[in-house]
Amino acid sequence: MNDTASSPLTHFDAQGQAHMVDVAAKAHTHRVAVAEGRISMEPATLTLVQSGTAKKGDVLGIARIAGIQGAKKTSDLIPLCHPIALTRVAVEFEVDPSANSVLCRTTAECTGQTGVEMEALTACSVALLTIYDMCKAVDRGMAISGVRLMEKRGGKSGHFVAS
Repeated sequence: MNDTASSPLTHFDAQGQAHMVDVAAKAHTHRVAVAEGRISMEPATLTLVQSGTAKKGDVLGIARIAGIQGAKKTSDLIPLCHPIALTRVAVEFEVDPSANSVLCRTTAECTGQTGVEMEALTACSVALLTIYDMCKAVDRGMAISGVRLMEKRGGKSGHFVAS
Protein backbone atom coordinates (compact mmCIF):
# COMPACT_ATOMS: atom_id res chain seq x y z
CA MET A 1 0.00 0.00 0.00
CA ASN A 2 1.39 3.42 -0.95
CA ASP A 3 -0.09 5.70 1.69
CA THR A 4 1.38 9.15 1.14
CA ALA A 5 -0.99 10.91 3.53
CA SER A 6 1.79 11.53 6.05
CA SER A 7 4.05 13.28 3.54
CA PRO A 8 3.38 16.00 0.97
CA LEU A 9 6.21 14.47 -1.09
CA THR A 10 4.52 11.93 -3.34
CA HIS A 11 7.64 9.81 -3.89
CA PHE A 12 7.75 8.70 -0.23
CA ASP A 13 5.36 6.33 1.50
CA ALA A 14 4.12 6.59 5.10
CA GLN A 15 7.29 4.88 6.31
CA GLY A 16 9.51 7.38 4.46
CA GLN A 17 10.65 4.91 1.82
CA ALA A 18 11.08 6.08 -1.76
CA HIS A 19 8.72 4.59 -4.34
CA MET A 20 7.40 5.23 -7.83
CA VAL A 21 4.03 6.96 -7.65
CA ASP A 22 1.10 4.81 -8.79
CA VAL A 23 -0.61 6.71 -11.63
CA ALA A 24 -2.96 3.90 -12.71
CA ALA A 25 -6.11 5.66 -11.49
CA LYS A 26 -5.20 9.02 -13.06
CA ALA A 27 -7.02 10.18 -16.15
CA HIS A 28 -5.26 10.39 -19.50
CA THR A 29 -5.09 14.12 -20.26
CA HIS A 30 -3.10 16.35 -22.57
CA ARG A 31 -0.11 17.56 -20.55
CA VAL A 32 2.36 20.30 -21.42
CA ALA A 33 5.40 21.63 -19.59
CA VAL A 34 7.69 24.52 -20.52
CA ALA A 35 11.13 25.01 -18.98
CA GLU A 36 13.89 27.50 -19.55
CA GLY A 37 17.46 28.21 -18.62
CA ARG A 38 20.39 30.29 -19.77
CA ILE A 39 24.07 29.90 -20.53
CA SER A 40 26.33 32.95 -20.29
CA MET A 41 29.66 33.15 -22.07
CA GLU A 42 32.39 35.43 -23.35
CA PRO A 43 31.39 37.67 -26.30
CA ALA A 44 33.82 35.87 -28.64
CA THR A 45 32.26 32.52 -27.72
CA LEU A 46 28.78 33.84 -28.44
CA THR A 47 30.03 35.02 -31.83
CA LEU A 48 31.24 31.47 -32.58
CA VAL A 49 27.87 30.06 -31.52
CA GLN A 50 25.94 32.54 -33.66
CA SER A 51 28.12 32.08 -36.73
CA GLY A 52 28.00 28.29 -36.62
CA THR A 53 31.79 28.20 -36.97
CA ALA A 54 32.66 26.52 -33.69
CA LYS A 55 35.25 23.76 -34.07
CA LYS A 56 32.68 21.05 -33.35
CA GLY A 57 30.06 22.44 -35.77
CA ASP A 58 26.56 23.91 -35.46
CA VAL A 59 26.34 24.35 -31.70
CA LEU A 60 22.66 25.25 -31.44
CA GLY A 61 21.55 22.62 -33.96
CA ILE A 62 23.36 19.88 -32.09
CA ALA A 63 22.16 21.21 -28.72
CA ARG A 64 18.56 21.11 -30.01
CA ILE A 65 18.89 17.42 -30.94
CA ALA A 66 20.61 16.68 -27.60
CA GLY A 67 17.76 18.37 -25.70
CA ILE A 68 15.17 16.29 -27.52
CA GLN A 69 17.17 13.15 -26.83
CA GLY A 70 17.49 14.17 -23.16
CA ALA A 71 13.71 14.51 -22.82
CA LYS A 72 13.28 11.02 -24.27
CA LYS A 73 15.80 9.58 -21.78
CA THR A 74 14.47 11.29 -18.64
CA SER A 75 13.15 8.13 -16.98
CA ASP A 76 16.58 6.53 -17.48
CA LEU A 77 18.25 9.42 -15.65
CA ILE A 78 15.77 10.33 -12.88
CA PRO A 79 15.14 7.15 -10.85
CA LEU A 80 11.46 7.59 -9.95
CA CYS A 81 10.22 9.14 -13.22
CA HIS A 82 7.75 7.15 -15.28
CA PRO A 83 8.65 6.38 -18.88
CA ILE A 84 6.40 8.66 -20.93
CA ALA A 85 5.26 8.41 -24.53
CA LEU A 86 6.10 11.96 -25.54
CA THR A 87 4.02 13.40 -28.36
CA ARG A 88 6.18 16.50 -28.84
CA VAL A 89 9.46 17.99 -27.67
CA ALA A 90 10.56 21.43 -28.85
CA VAL A 91 13.87 23.12 -28.04
CA GLU A 92 14.24 26.79 -28.94
CA PHE A 93 17.15 29.16 -28.48
CA GLU A 94 17.22 32.92 -28.18
CA VAL A 95 20.64 34.53 -28.53
CA ASP A 96 20.99 37.64 -26.33
CA PRO A 97 24.11 39.59 -27.39
CA SER A 98 23.47 42.29 -24.77
CA ALA A 99 23.87 39.66 -22.01
CA ASN A 100 26.40 37.45 -23.87
CA SER A 101 24.07 34.52 -23.36
CA VAL A 102 21.74 32.04 -24.96
CA LEU A 103 18.29 31.42 -23.51
CA CYS A 104 16.97 27.89 -23.99
CA ARG A 105 13.22 27.26 -23.84
CA THR A 106 11.89 23.71 -24.04
CA THR A 107 8.38 22.33 -24.35
CA ALA A 108 7.40 18.72 -23.67
CA GLU A 109 3.95 17.29 -24.36
CA CYS A 110 2.12 14.01 -23.96
CA THR A 111 -1.32 12.55 -23.49
CA GLY A 112 -1.00 10.45 -20.41
CA GLN A 113 -1.43 9.90 -16.70
CA THR A 114 1.53 11.89 -15.41
CA GLY A 115 3.11 15.21 -16.21
CA VAL A 116 6.08 16.10 -18.38
CA GLU A 117 7.79 18.67 -16.16
CA MET A 118 10.89 16.53 -15.68
CA GLU A 119 11.15 15.92 -19.42
CA ALA A 120 11.05 19.66 -20.17
CA LEU A 121 13.62 20.38 -17.43
CA THR A 122 15.89 17.56 -18.61
CA ALA A 123 15.67 18.73 -22.22
CA CYS A 124 16.68 22.24 -21.16
CA SER A 125 19.54 21.05 -18.97
CA VAL A 126 20.94 18.68 -21.60
CA ALA A 127 20.71 21.32 -24.34
CA LEU A 128 22.60 23.84 -22.19
CA LEU A 129 25.19 21.25 -21.17
CA THR A 130 25.71 20.42 -24.83
CA ILE A 131 26.42 24.08 -25.60
CA TYR A 132 28.95 24.05 -22.77
CA ASP A 133 30.55 20.85 -24.05
CA MET A 134 30.85 22.14 -27.59
CA CYS A 135 32.39 25.48 -26.54
CA LYS A 136 34.50 24.55 -23.51
CA ALA A 137 37.71 24.49 -25.56
CA VAL A 138 37.47 28.26 -25.96
CA ASP A 139 35.53 29.27 -22.81
CA ARG A 140 35.61 27.22 -19.60
CA GLY A 141 34.02 30.11 -17.69
CA MET A 142 30.55 29.65 -19.19
CA ALA A 143 27.79 29.55 -16.59
CA ILE A 144 24.46 27.76 -16.77
CA SER A 145 21.75 29.37 -14.65
CA GLY A 146 18.06 29.74 -14.06
CA VAL A 147 16.90 26.31 -15.20
CA ARG A 148 13.30 26.16 -14.01
CA LEU A 149 9.76 25.19 -14.83
CA MET A 150 7.94 28.11 -16.46
CA GLU A 151 4.55 26.57 -17.13
CA LYS A 152 2.65 23.31 -16.66
CA ARG A 153 -0.78 22.44 -18.02
CA GLY A 154 -2.97 19.37 -17.64
CA GLY A 155 -3.62 16.87 -14.91
CA LYS A 156 -5.25 17.07 -11.51
CA SER A 157 -3.07 19.90 -10.19
CA GLY A 158 -4.10 22.19 -13.04
CA HIS A 159 -2.29 25.09 -14.64
CA PHE A 160 0.92 26.54 -13.20
CA VAL A 161 2.74 29.62 -14.48
CA ALA A 162 5.98 30.76 -12.85
CA SER A 163 6.01 34.27 -11.49
